[in-house]
Order: sequence, then C-alpha cells, then structure tokens
Amino acid sequence: MSKKTGKFLSTGEFAKLCKVNKQTLFYYDQIGLLSPITKDEKGYRYYSIQQLEVFMLIGLLKDIGMSLQDIQQYMQNKSPESFLSLMYRKKEEIVKKRQEMEAKEKMIETTIDLMEQASQLNFSDITLEELPEVTLYLSRNIENTAGDDFVKVVSDFIDELYELHLDTGYPIGGLTKREQVLKGEYTNYSYLYIEQPEPREGHPYFKSVKGSFLIGYHIGDEKNIHKTYKRLLAEMERLHLSLGDYVLEEYVYDTLVKNRKEDYVTKIMIQVIKSPRRLS
Repeated sequence: MSKKTGKFLSTGEFAKLCKVNKQTLFYYDQIGLLSPITKDEKGYRYYSIQQLEVFMLIGLLKDIGMSLQDIQQYMQNKSPESFLSLMYRKKEEIVKKRQEMEAKEKMIETTIDLMEQASQLNFSDITLEELPEVTLYLSRNIENTAGDDFVKVVSDFIDELYELHLDTGYPIGGLTKREQVLKGEYTNYSYLYIEQPEPREGHPYFKSVKGSFLIGYHIGDEKNIHKTYKRLLAEMERLHLSLGDYVLEEYVYDTLVKNRKEDYVTKIMIQVIKSPRRLS
C-alpha cells in the first residue's frame, strides 16, 4: 500500500491483490465495469480495498457464464433487490448445471462399466442366462419402416432422449417381436430402446420380462447378421428351448471404438421359454 495514498492501492498493488495483470484493470475501467476510486493530479489510478469485493463478484459472475456486458448492466443499476434477484437466478443456474454434470458423470461411468465388461467377453460363445427385469424407454413403433422414415424415427428418438434427459449412457438397441423373427426379418425392429436404470415418473416405459435369454454375438456388418441368428436358433433347438415374445439387440462395439464395420460387435438376446413351443 502506498504511503502517499494512505488507504488506497495503486493499480499494480490492486492487480497483484486480484491476481490479474494491470491490463485487465485498464480494460474494466475502459468499459465502465470497475473504475479506480480516484486519480491523482499526475493521472495515477488508485483503488480502495472495498473494490476487491466488487472484483471478486465480477470474477464469480464470469465463471458461471455471465457476459461482461450483462455484468456491466447490473453494475450500472445496482440495488439490494437486484443483487438478491441476481444471486437467486445464478444459484438456480448452478444447481441445473450441477445436475447436468452429475448426469453426464453417470453416463461416463456406465460407458466405462460396459466397455470393461465387453473386454472380458468371448464373442464366439453362446450362453443361456437368467436376466433380471429392466426398464426400457421405447421409440414409437417402427415395424416395416425404412429409408427416410426410419431416419426420422431415429432422429426423433435421439431428440427425445436429449430433451427429456433420458440418455443414460447405455447403448440404443432394437427390439424385434417374435413374429418378425419367425419370418426371418431379424432387423425389422418394432422399437428402438434405451435402458433406464433409474426410471422417472411421467414417461412411458417398457418392462422387459425377467427370465431366460439365449445370448450370442454377431461380429461384422448387419447385412450378415442373419447367419448369427440362424446359429442362435439352431442352438435354441438343440437345448430344447422355444422362442419367447421378443429379441433385444444392441451394439457392444460400434463406430465409437471401431473404425471398420467388419469389427463391429452386436449383442443378441433372445427371450426363450424352457417349455416346448413350435417355431412355426
């Protein structure tokens, strides 16, 4: 603190206290955001210690996304009421951002878990597993949909997941009904889906049946997936199982982690019934 100026701080001293360079203070003065409290006859600028609180508020508002122009507008129209209103509004924004970041963290954790599980799989195996009931969020019905109509459904579904905050990090899959599978229309999906481990009220959900599923993996492009289905159906007959109501299909490895379609891996989960039922 300068002896000549008593309780005032020079621009250099105030800049050091604020942990910025002097050019920042010059710019704030230039745009009328934070001006020196006084200037001496030689043009030297001086700040008061109380202005540190103003500088810290400017930094806080910048950190939470408020523009210098908006901050300047507030500074020119200060009042206890406007300050309180501003603080409440910014608190709400911070809460919303924190919730969004927590949701993204969960998505990343889910993705990590799925990738680590995938690294332990043998994609040539066919297994019979008991799966728990899970909650799925479904698209609108897409049976016999192709071309631009199919693209529109996918686009709308992705928009819904974003707008309703339903993207959980799980892969988007396809649900195929028994009738399509029996006709060999393995990719004539009835719905797109995404798993919802923590379903929220107010949304239509589908509860997958708890029970037995024959699980296998298709490696490569979807145009050859019929070969994998035939292998799975043959194994189903060998085990004296019958086809249930639907099949769930989702990527394990896709364009996110593989450059070539030939290396994509699709997980196929066929609901099966251990009591005999004819395929046709």
